[in-house]
Amino acid sequence: MKAGIERWYAVCCKPRQEMVAEENLLRQGFQVYLPRIRIRLRRRGQWIDAVEVLFPRYIFIRVDTLKRSTATVRSTRGAVGLVRFGGQPAVVPDAIMDALREREDAASGMHEDKRPLFNSGDMVKLVEGPLAGMEAIFTEQDGDKRVIVLLELLGKANKVTVSRDWIERAA
Repeated sequence: MKAGIERWYAVCCKPRQEMVAEENLLRQGFQVYLPRIRIRLRRRGQWIDAVEVLFPRYIFIRVDTLKRSTATVRSTRGAVGLVRFGGQPAVVPDAIMDALREREDAASGMHEDKRPLFNSGDMVKLVEGPLAGMEAIFTEQDGDKRVIVLLELLGKANKVTVSRDWIERAA
């Protein structure tokens, strides 16, 4: 470890307590980074945008361990302690932290989940509408609110356009 250099360290948190740990570490004067991601989730029958922690149970702090003790991290509300290997705190390379920050959306400061909700060929189940309970094959997105699925009706495969909120991944 180099003397007099601030480094990034990973902090393990209690389950779903990352924001509590972030708030309390900031109060103690640590430089804290908690990367978040905006994802699409199905809740109460509709697809919504939700914000979640990018690395559940982990946040990052930047500190010079020769100038400041990290002992208080263990007793910080929401935190368990620094991630350690062989008894030594694990240093997260600056290059990794820089790459994480570069991938954030400049306006929101969050990462965006660019993966499509469904890929062509995925099996889906219609959970609402007149065809509820039937299974289909997802073919493509048709605008913001509609999708096209391949549904077998009367012994023949038919393309059907339905609301995106009416489908979910088949079990």
